[in-house]
Amino acid sequence: MSTVAAMVFSGAGRPLEAKRFALPTLGEREVLVRVTGCTLCGSDLHTYTGRRSVPVPTVLGHEILGHIAVFGPGAARQDFTGQPLAEGDRVTWAIVANCGDCFYCRRDLPAKCLHSVKFGHEPLRDGQELTGGLAEYCVLPRGSAIFRLPDQLSDKVACPANCATATVAAVLEAAGAVRKRAVLVLGAGMLGLTACAMANLAGASAVICCDVLPERRQKAMAFGASAVASPDNVAEFVTQLTDGHGVDAVLELSGSTDALEQSLPLLRLGGTAVLAGAVFPTRPLTLEPERLVRRNLTLRGVHNYAPRHLEAALRFLAAAERFPFASLVSSWLPLAHAEQAFQQAHHGHAYRIGVRCAPE
Repeated sequence: MSTVAAMVFSGAGRPLEAKRFALPTLGEREVLVRVTGCTLCGSDLHTYTGRRSVPVPTVLGHEILGHIAVFGPGAARQDFTGQPLAEGDRVTWAIVANCGDCFYCRRDLPAKCLHSVKFGHEPLRDGQELTGGLAEYCVLPRGSAIFRLPDQLSDKVACPANCATATVAAVLEAAGAVRKRAVLVLGAGMLGLTACAMANLAGASAVICCDVLPERRQKAMAFGASAVASPDNVAEFVTQLTDGHGVDAVLELSGSTDALEQSLPLLRLGGTAVLAGAVFPTRPLTLEPERLVRRNLTLRGVHNYAPRHLEAALRFLAAAERFPFASLVSSWLPLAHAEQAFQQAHHGHAYRIGVRCAPE
């Protein structure tokens, strides 16, 4: 096979265009992966609809898994955890390939590497077109943190791991230990449900999930929420479940400024709020500095993650069989129907729509 198919995004309001690109000659320490599938993340939808911008034209898609096809010269034959790798192994990889030695890499922010390659976000360049999930193959450059997937994880469960699940692992780390602590999760989308399950499995004393949609609140109960609330009654639930002290942590995963403003007074003294949902422009947050100071609050922002968070995400999924993660990917469409997949994801209520990318 000398050329491979990809679906190219050229801007909001324009349909994805099927194109073929030459398979590149792999450079030093690069790996070629035959893409099995790619699930459409919320940020993909924000890009598709013009709510956020990326350089175009580009190949979208970053929640990817596939099988190793070819190792380039000098490419490591083991994954990030030290497991051996071979051609044919099913793998996923961190959303950002990083250099490991720039200003931000040395400060534990590899997702902000000054020399990064961010999968599903790179503009098309000659010979470097295959950097997104909506293609038959993807080239992993040097600095890619590759993980061999556990056999027990289905594609449905594993595909969102290198964005949604790993991001939540980073959010939980930023929130601090949640064992025997009360956690308020804002939003019952893919990230919110994952956060409920992860906090539950970590031993949180209470996991309260707030969402505007009744059906999503109901779904959260299957993912470990001990209570669900609407914005109208969330304060009542927090007061009841924390003896009036407030929650130890707020995890903002909806992107709603209103939700965050409503939740900050529900934090206990010394509590922490972690923001990860606002990956698109929103109105400014109204915040009284005196209240932040006098209540000893901590505000943290989390965007993407470090490779260790993907490692933690895969461990979590392997141990989280009692939660119905497979139900969150509602359907799979072939690569040629990726435009239809975006339309379904945009106009429907699915948590994830998957695209099957591997060539026949």
